[in-house]
Amino acid sequence: MVADSPRARPRLLVLGAGAAQLGLLRAARERGLHVIAVDRDPAAPGFRYADTRAVISTEDEPAVDRLARAQRIDGVISPGADWTVGIAARLADRLGLPHPIDGATAVLATSKQRQRERFAAAGIPQPRLLAEPAVPCVVKAPDRQGQRGLTLVHSEAELPAAIETARAASRNGTFIAEEHVKGPELTVNAVSLEGVFHPLTVTDRLTAEPPAFGVALAHAWPTRLSVETTQALVDAARAAAAALGIRNGPTYTQIRVGRAGPRVVELAARLGGGHDAELCELATGVPLNDLALDFALGREASVVSTQSLVGGACVLFLVAPEGELRSVGGVEEARALEGIAEVRLYRAPGWRFGPLLRGADRAGAVLATGGNRDDALERARRAAGAIRFVVQ
Repeated sequence: MVADSPRARPRLLVLGAGAAQLGLLRAARERGLHVIAVDRDPAAPGFRYADTRAVISTEDEPAVDRLARAQRIDGVISPGADWTVGIAARLADRLGLPHPIDGATAVLATSKQRQRERFAAAGIPQPRLLAEPAVPCVVKAPDRQGQRGLTLVHSEAELPAAIETARAASRNGTFIAEEHVKGPELTVNAVSLEGVFHPLTVTDRLTAEPPAFGVALAHAWPTRLSVETTQALVDAARAAAAALGIRNGPTYTQIRVGRAGPRVVELAARLGGGHDAELCELATGVPLNDLALDFALGREASVVSTQSLVGGACVLFLVAPEGELRSVGGVEEARALEGIAEVRLYRAPGWRFGPLLRGADRAGAVLATGGNRDDALERARRAAGAIRFVVQ
């Protein structure tokens, strides 16, 4: 294995080089690590930060294992994607590398079905699983993250197509149905250190209309909910992490707040894929990407402060029209606007944008701060309005 010395940079294998991994990859490059990035897309935007690029599927575990051994890696990480959390944990175990979670915990963290069972045993409030789908309900693939294979079903006529969508997306051809909890959806980003849960941000997840489409337009901080409700969300996320046995590393917990209070939708043992770590650093100063790198390399990690640095912050995702991207204008104008921390573009000219299906074809994102959350959102919208995607 390559020694960690002044003459040899630590070698980090990052599973994924897409938009969800951009922040972590950049942080690793800025830290002086030798970055080995894996992605099946040769045009993945995160490859710009990699020293070594491997165009293979992150889900091809045997190929990833061979690459890791050939590259003599010092650490492995899966930011922004669920299924590869398990691959990273198993690979670290086989190679004797440091890692925040073990393979057994990763299995729980990457299966919605097993999470539901563990949460039920621990008495954690969650959407009720339905033995027989009854509308309205949510039908989803049990082993896919986020919105992939998910449908909010409003009528009996929509059920067969929803079930087929979930089965087609699932790795094992199955589906689960659960009650639809009406109410706002929020995200608790946190990090655990030796079993102590440190909440960092609670953000509102703003979605497109109609709600069934499920595309997240923005993450906004701080939440508009009351202090009491926010604390209940944090408590639910803490209990969920404990139920899955997560003692170290970042967690990303999605929660809906219905009439009966918070309901844990799912927990991911990783960094959020919507630039959540960068939003956390803008809001609190806590470098969540760097903490994740510490865990991956077996370094000592600590949370110094979670004090608010700004009144509000947000991530707003950019959407391009369907067609082949020719050029992008107004980017520097957008970056120069007040409160704009960063404008990220995911694709170069020649990329073909299709229909925006559950966030899979976003064009980029704007990160902004403001005197409060609405001010930050308005600044982000102003910057987004200045950006012009020219497509054919």
